Amino acid sequence: MDLDTLVAIDVHVHVHADQHGHLALDDELNAAASQYFKGDPYDPTVPDIAADYRGKQMAAVVFTVDAEAATGQMTLSNEEIADLAAQHPDVLIPFGSIDPARGVAGIRAARRLVQEHGVRGFKFHPSLQDFLPNDRAVYPLYEELQSLGVPALFHTGQTGIGAGLPGGRGIKLRYSDPMLLDDVAADFPGLTIIMAHPSVPWQDAAISVATHKANVYIDLSGWSPKYFPPQLVRAANTMLKRKVLFGSDYPLLRPERWIRDFEALEIKDEVRPLIMKENAIVALGLR
Repeated sequence: MDLDTLVAIDVHVHVHADQHGHLALDDELNAAASQYFKGDPYDPTVPDIAADYRGKQMAAVVFTVDAEAATGQMTLSNEEIADLAAQHPDVLIPFGSIDPARGVAGIRAARRLVQEHGVRGFKFHPSLQDFLPNDRAVYPLYEELQSLGVPALFHTGQTGIGAGLPGGRGIKLRYSDPMLLDDVAADFPGLTIIMAHPSVPWQDAAISVATHKANVYIDLSGWSPKYFPPQLVRAANTMLKRKVLFGSDYPLLRPERWIRDFEALEIKDEVRPLIMKENAIVALGLR
């Protein structure tokens, strides 16, 4: 990957379909998410994503979410995603996803994904995977990730998955409170943690955690920048200017729309390249 020629690194890109026609979300959740984001359903495969981002001169962190135990939907293969991403090393950075409920088997899978398939980090969605991030039962998995030297990306705040459905399809928002990650960051200081999204309704908490913990970053995915909470914009311009990362939430929110709205945001000129690329290089250990 030629970092110097990239215009941006998108740290939050979902693989919605595999090479066999299997989808990451079931029809009900997929439709609800598309309605929430006001877009048409689009289920890109890894090669689709590579072609799209290559055309944009961007790199993308790609992943699925292992939530089969909670949702009943078959999880897309981490191995397939990583191996396909390896065919496009100029633009794709593969992350894995492990359901913490897998216990020891999940720890072994994480180690194998890093050592044998080149996975560079892991994505967690506490609300969708139905777990508390600071549950001590999950700590052995974090210990393994810390030992492997790979970051952990956590969904935080509100989610479009299940939005508008009765009971939100049983998905609990409180599991994605960023204050739960303060415990994890404190107990695993060698683990890089990326808190995904503006963490509404806990934005101040996310800013506090990222300010206090050197190993914690924030990605700006999942929201058009024109809707960012003002305190997040202030923090990104000042004390968190080296802790905030560009992320889109592709394919539900496309990078071109995100960037268009970001260009209208009052962000200092010297901060823009940090958010769009330079901070991700540091957080992901790419250089």
